Amino acid sequence: MSPAEEERSLPLPERWPRASKFALSACAAAVAELVTFPLDLTKTRLQIQGEAAVRRDGAVAGQAVPYRGMLRTAAGIAQEEGVRKLWQGATPAVYRHIVYTGVRMVTYEHLRDSVLGRAEGESFPLWKAVVGGMSAGAIGQFFASPTDLVKVQMQMEGKRKLEGKPLRFRGVHHAFLKILSEGGVRGLWAGWVPNVQRAALVNMGDLTTYDSVKHFLLLNTTLVDNSVTHSVSSACSGLVAAVLGTPADVVKTRIMNQPRDKQGRGLLYKSSMDCLIQTVQGEGFMSLYKGFIPTWMRMAPWSLVFWLTYEQIRRMCGVSSF
Repeated sequence: MSPAEEERSLPLPERWPRASKFALSACAAAVAELVTFPLDLTKTRLQIQGEAAVRRDGAVAGQAVPYRGMLRTAAGIAQEEGVRKLWQGATPAVYRHIVYTGVRMVTYEHLRDSVLGRAEGESFPLWKAVVGGMSAGAIGQFFASPTDLVKVQMQMEGKRKLEGKPLRFRGVHHAFLKILSEGGVRGLWAGWVPNVQRAALVNMGDLTTYDSVKHFLLLNTTLVDNSVTHSVSSACSGLVAAVLGTPADVVKTRIMNQPRDKQGRGLLYKSSMDCLIQTVQGEGFMSLYKGFIPTWMRMAPWSLVFWLTYEQIRRMCGVSSF
């Protein structure tokens, strides 16, 4: 058998390992995203609620805030807009995770195994895992930033309808085209800086924590590489990711949702640092943790569903454990 024929006879994961891992992680992320998306919508509404810069700008002056707290926000969306609206923006969210999760997972494994040099069966220094996780998250989010922008803006359409404002988008593709026509290509990356900052912090909590906890348990306890180990590791990663990522997520959401001029420049905030300062000065430090509970309640099951699904899919397809 010639080398070419031998290569063609190999299973797909061995012929195209990175493409296979990209596809597998994208599938697992799509499942996790659809299961937990209502919590993401609730979190986004909470983070916009009571925004000091909007009150000062007068855009919604005199209007009462319709929702208070996580449960009342979710219940209010279901009662006033319909249960299906809890999944408003799910399509661009799935698009985002196909790009974001696919890129970050492939990038992290490449950095961990080839660049940072993790040896099989040995402990991996925490600082290397942090570097790999933050770098992978930042790279993945940069590529996925346009889909994240569309997701955030579409999640606010139901609220605009209740406030008597005209809807901005007819659907996902219309949203992409409208943002592109109004702000150009640069407009599609509006808010990419806080987006990338948040992704770096979240992945320091998610990828770094999951990988570190999992291999610590395998090396130092009697646990084996199974669903129990994956569940414990994912629970830890979801909590750490929520604590590290929520402040940056609040800033990201507000910058992405603010009105913009014809050049694509924001009218409320000059930069992510300006948004951070205005938020703390106008609403207090704890406003940076608006939406923390739904963020954590979403990240915990998201991590659980994603990591269990991803590890099982890898095993079924003959790819080694993460």
